[in-house]
Order: sequence, then structure tokens, then C-alpha cells
Amino acid sequence: MSRKIGILGTGMVGQVLASGFLKHGHQVMIATRNPDKVAAWLEKNPAGRVGSHKEVGAWADMIVLASKGSAAEAAVRLCDADDLAGKTVIDATNPIADAPPTNGVLHYFTTLEESLMEQLQKANPKAHFVKAFNSVGNAYMVDPDFGGIKPTMFICGNDANAKKEVTAILDQFGWESEDMGGVEAARAIEPLCILWCLPGFTRNQWSHAFKLLKK
Repeated sequence: MSRKIGILGTGMVGQVLASGFLKHGHQVMIATRNPDKVAAWLEKNPAGRVGSHKEVGAWADMIVLASKGSAAEAAVRLCDADDLAGKTVIDATNPIADAPPTNGVLHYFTTLEESLMEQLQKANPKAHFVKAFNSVGNAYMVDPDFGGIKPTMFICGNDANAKKEVTAILDQFGWESEDMGGVEAARAIEPLCILWCLPGFTRNQWSHAFKLLKK
């Protein structure tokens, strides 16, 4: 089923996911206050659209939050809260601090007692946030190729139907989903970005993803 997908975030993650949604038959509108930031993307993706955050929030039936972690709450607040009420918000953000990594370990501005996603859910309690796409590099977010093996995307959120919607998208994009529970599980899922980045920062190895093995 074709969905109307609103993208909050004009960086590489937002653009890669926007292209992926178009590729898989969805409609896409990217929210931006400066259309020049996505001019090159629009040239390559003429079916895509851009609009203000309020326009995107009202138009979309599913939102993807792909902004910088420190700007995530502001991006959500630029949309009308009532327009996001009841809608699934795929939260691809990580709370990465501005400080450089220490021996390859990223610094976060959150603690293990409260994730960024929990902060976002409190900022807009009527939206249905689902953590996804935060634990892999943008090159592997859409149709990842690992020799026929589906990688695992860990997800969490408070709304069961929203997680079903995200699981369907992940399946379409070539992922298997592992539901880790409510919003508090983001305290464990967000740090997976730190683990994913370690081989990259220490050995320049960036071509990997996580796989959960079960008996």
C-alpha cells in the first residue's frame, strides 16, 4: 500500500530514506526551511516534494524523523502537534554529542536512564514514535545486501499498531524486525549506533549490520 511519507531531516539519512520510500512506491515530502538543501535530491527524484514542517505534518500519514539528534525535538515541534496525533513517527535519530569520539566511542548527550526517544515521546505524547534505522549506516538502510542474509533492525515503541506499520516498511526495505518492547527499550537500542560505529572509527570498516540469532 502506498503511503504519504513526511521526512523531517534534510541530511544524508533523510535523503536516503526519502529515496527508498519513493523506490518502493510511496509518496514523499521532505520538510525544510531551506529548499536549497534538497535541490540536488529533487533533481534526482522529481517525484519527491518539499514543504514546510507544518505542511508536511498535515499532509503525511507517516513521519520519518531523521534529523540530527540535538535538533530532533525542535523538528518535531515545528510540526503542529495535532497533525501528528495518532500518526506513526519512525525515529531514526541518535543523541550524538558534539564532542569527538574517544578511542572510537561516540559521546551521547543522554544517559542510560532516559533515551532521546523517550524525550521525543514526552514532547509529543499523542504521536506514536517507533525507533528504527538508527543502528546502521545510511548506505545499508534500504535494500541491504549481505549475501542473502536479512539483517536485524531492532525497534521499540508504545503503540502496537505503529510497530506493525514500521515492521511492514522494514520488510519492504529488506530487513527483519525485532520488537524489543516499549519506549524505554530505546535506552538499549540507541547505543547500538555507538557499537555500529566502533569498527568504522577504529578500523575504517563500515560495511556491516546486526543480526540476532535465535534457537
